[in-house]
Amino acid sequence: MASSLPDGILLGICNPLLDLQAHVEKKFLDKWGLKENDAIMCDDERIDMFDELINNYKVNYIPGGATLNALRVCQWMLNEPNKTIYFGAIGDDTYGTMISQKSIEAGVNVQFQVSEGIKTGTCAALINGIHRSLCSHLAASTTFKIDHILQENNWELVKKAQYCYYSGFFLTVCPDAAAAVSRELCERNRPVLLNLAAPFISQCFWEPLTSAIYYADYVFGNEDEAVAYAKAAGLYTNDLTEIAKYMAGTDKANDRRQRVVILTRGADPVLVVSQDSVREVPVDRLPKDKIVDTNAAGDAFVGGFLSQLVQGKGDIECVKAGNYAASEIIQQHGCTFPSYCNFH
Repeated sequence: MASSLPDGILLGICNPLLDLQAHVEKKFLDKWGLKENDAIMCDDERIDMFDELINNYKVNYIPGGATLNALRVCQWMLNEPNKTIYFGAIGDDTYGTMISQKSIEAGVNVQFQVSEGIKTGTCAALINGIHRSLCSHLAASTTFKIDHILQENNWELVKKAQYCYYSGFFLTVCPDAAAAVSRELCERNRPVLLNLAAPFISQCFWEPLTSAIYYADYVFGNEDEAVAYAKAAGLYTNDLTEIAKYMAGTDKANDRRQRVVILTRGADPVLVVSQDSVREVPVDRLPKDKIVDTNAAGDAFVGGFLSQLVQGKGDIECVKAGNYAASEIIQQHGCTFPSYCNFH
């Protein structure tokens, strides 16, 4: 059915990063002050770490960033190129060329803003045994300007898109662009999908987040992100169903659609909550010895969900596809996947 979908049916916008994935020893992590199973932003003291990594280790280069990951997974499940369009900012360097080429190879139609004289954003994805440490240098990914997406040829792509997805990380860069795209889709009664992204988004970017939720028809998150949202909202509860119900009932731009809040809980059932219903979708548990890396599970879940939503499937079927995608990705290092998708 994917071949019958129009090109560019799904639009994504966020902060692209090129993942530099490598197996390293514990002493490498210790040298650069990195913890296992942690994720931090790169500071000036760690800039040289990237050169050491490239010079002394075998590095795999993988397109990254939360929304780009989700779109690559969506394309993998659709198995038909150019159903997705992606906007973000990269540098005019080798890494920028690399992330463009690899994204296109994955079937994503990338329309990057190229920021001259600034390095493309990178993330060191450091694997030590079953542990993974992430260190991101955002660089050019933070330079996106609304002017890029308002260019006539780019805005025409926005006007043709029937679904829009982005993560809360983009709200730290260009919330005006997120709002402009969301308004355009809302006016056409087309779904806008948002990811809470990380606890610090609720904690530090509350105003742009609540503005984004106002336009959102679907909101994704995990347990930690939902609890952080509740705390920022002044809710005195950690009950995920209560939090989801509250979020689903906040003011909404498009009153022709109910907001659906989808919360993943690791191996526990996924919560699918609207003001009218609370549903749970079970997750098939993988044996522990098959789990390689859980870091991209959330992005993969959304990618799987989107692959069915754009085909007109219902929420529960979409969640099942999300669970399938997450299960496949956590059996790989990083946001990578088998050559063939066996879903249905």
